Amino acid sequence: MGRNKEFDTALVLHKAMEVFGHYGYEGTSLQNLLDGLGIARQSLYDTYGTKRDLFTTAVKHYVNEKTGMVIAMLDTPGSVKETISHIFHEIVAVLQDEIRCKECFIMQSAIDQIPHDPVLAEFFKQDMQRLEKAFHNALIRAQEQGELSNRHDDLLSLARYLIHARYSLTQAAKLTTDPKVLADISNVTLSTLDY
Repeated sequence: MGRNKEFDTALVLHKAMEVFGHYGYEGTSLQNLLDGLGIARQSLYDTYGTKRDLFTTAVKHYVNEKTGMVIAMLDTPGSVKETISHIFHEIVAVLQDEIRCKECFIMQSAIDQIPHDPVLAEFFKQDMQRLEKAFHNALIRAQEQGELSNRHDDLLSLARYLIHARYSLTQAAKLTTDPKVLADISNVTLSTLDY
């Protein structure tokens, strides 16, 4: 009979996001992982497999968690513009938080790996389709509710813009420590909904 795992696998995944987010996939050594996760080498291999396996699992866990939250918010009745504003203000708040931002930076490393990893490429393609559909449906609802002007005649393009603008905030947070920069990017992005 095998021994029960002596660690919380979900907690380990969150720690893995922080480690990969800090060092990037290429820069993360086995020792970085063992130190950051606080588990033994054999436990790492037995539970998650290789470094690549752990990275892929951590990325999928992170993305599924965040995408699920965004989709749930966009599906909530009420003001769509207020919901989208909340989504952007929340990501800015996370990226300005020294502790919470560490997990977010795994996204930059994951996107860097897409050209070399067909599994991640397919995963992100499907995730993008889920987000496009959720944002697009929400924008249609916003127009029906009179929140968007009829000048927005290509709501799918607007949905794609919002998704990619949200992703770009993570990149911007790597390039500056000035909190006003992120707030400005977010506010200008949201202003497109007012045209």
